[in-house]
Amino acid sequence: MRRAPEFWRRSGVASSLLTPAAALYGAIAQRRLQRPAPRAALPTIVVGGLTSGGDGKTPLAMALATRLLALGARPAFLTRGYGRILHHAAPALVDPVHHDARHIGDEALLLARIAPILVCADRRLSAQRAIEIGATVLVLDDGFHSRALAPDLTFLAIDADYGAGNGACLPAGPLRAPLQAQLAMADALAMIGDGAAGEICARNFDKKVLTARLVPDATHAQKLAGARIVAFAGIARPEKFFRLLHDIGAQVVATHAFPDHHLFTPRDIAELRALAQAHDAQLLTTEKDATRLDGIDSLPVSLQFDDVQTIDALLANVLTTRLRQDG
Repeated sequence: MRRAPEFWRRSGVASSLLTPAAALYGAIAQRRLQRPAPRAALPTIVVGGLTSGGDGKTPLAMALATRLLALGARPAFLTRGYGRILHHAAPALVDPVHHDARHIGDEALLLARIAPILVCADRRLSAQRAIEIGATVLVLDDGFHSRALAPDLTFLAIDADYGAGNGACLPAGPLRAPLQAQLAMADALAMIGDGAAGEICARNFDKKVLTARLVPDATHAQKLAGARIVAFAGIARPEKFFRLLHDIGAQVVATHAFPDHHLFTPRDIAELRALAQAHDAQLLTTEKDATRLDGIDSLPVSLQFDDVQTIDALLANVLTTRLRQDG
């Protein structure tokens, strides 16, 4: 995905011109969202993002897997490995030592820090492989809109500051399917950060609304406070990363935004290093971008729920319910 255009935030001439295409896209996406899906042998938790990128879907999946581990479960992530350029017919069990982003995708490398992850376009094959490696629960980081497997519990990540943008589907707006159709298929909303745009989405939702925020690693944040930084990011909403650096007290002297999942070239890095040297500053990027680079510092962040007890109760209920049903 390229960077989200500014007109996706609010309606205008550009979005109006694209309305016919958005209507067609939305109708197809809604039918796909509502189609029946095969059921896996293990409890299945599906995470989706409301828009085409930048909602916090992957940090949410990582946080949910962390809570599952705390509950004594053995989660395994299943993903297509978005952004990879090499493909495998059979599920590939990620080994961060031997795999790189080209093989399995940058997000997969982040997920592998928390739990085993299987990369394959066919999530049914991955689900079978997950049983073989001892998993007791599946977490799909990208299975909400594809309906790859039937979920036992579905979370929809929403960036509270961005919400549904202008409320239109691609290409007129950022939505991956009509807003009400997505809300109807979700069991819980994960409202990440603060903002009125997210609250507007939550008003139309009569199930669980959970709040969370992305928190920088305290040790790294302390070291960066007051430091001169040239920041760059190849993510859907790079301004979120730049704003976070300001919030922790870093002196951001220059920024550079690249398209999401950008494959950095030697020339890109040489120009960034020259920019940092010219500003007598440190070069810094996101954790996701750092998986595609060598020797570039990043700022680790994690998603923290405001109400951990409610999250744990939702997850525990899924685990015990499936155990009773399958037992």
